[in-house]
Amino acid sequence: MAEFIKIYPENPNPKAIQRIVDILKSGGLVIYPTDTVYGLGCDITNLKALERIARIKGVKLEKSNFSFVCEDLSNLSDYVKQIDTSTFKILKRALPGAYTFILPGSKNLPNPFKKRKTVGIRVPDNSIALALVNTLGNPIVSTSIRDDDDVLEYTTDPELIHEKWDNLVDVVIDGGYGGNEASTIIDLSVVPPEIIREGKGNLEIF
Repeated sequence: MAEFIKIYPENPNPKAIQRIVDILKSGGLVIYPTDTVYGLGCDITNLKALERIARIKGVKLEKSNFSFVCEDLSNLSDYVKQIDTSTFKILKRALPGAYTFILPGSKNLPNPFKKRKTVGIRVPDNSIALALVNTLGNPIVSTSIRDDDDVLEYTTDPELIHEKWDNLVDVVIDGGYGGNEASTIIDLSVVPPEIIREGKGNLEIF
């Protein structure tokens, strides 16, 4: 049975955030709000939790396209090769925001992702997601609970999400109604940058 925890985005309760972080650190899975759709996430350092998410999504962990949700750009050097000034300026302009940026992965990637040449980075414009990552002290590995061809009401309503995912995850955060439009994915590992998926993030900023 998943815990169902209400958190107000205007002022995320530190005790509630800490409770969820404790669950994450012990290998738990969380469904949490972002600035796009609700996400399914776990602690990037917990292998068992990573394997659980891969099983739920029906993919091999090594070949998964999960993104790393960071608090800000300071985490980048842990997982991404050194980037040039123009790439950094794009990131600085767009984040936090509804984008996933594909960047060249570094040698320091966690074990399951060692063979990856690239990694998807998110810094969502959502106070609850950012508070979780800040308190956890490292990124959350994340994937959307929404399927690309499966736009359903339950993916926006936290109570319906809790009902559907009750036996699969450890905690569902009620951070209000979510969106049903995924992030815009931009590949910055190639020149010129390539738009992989047009989503909520506005392309005019580029």
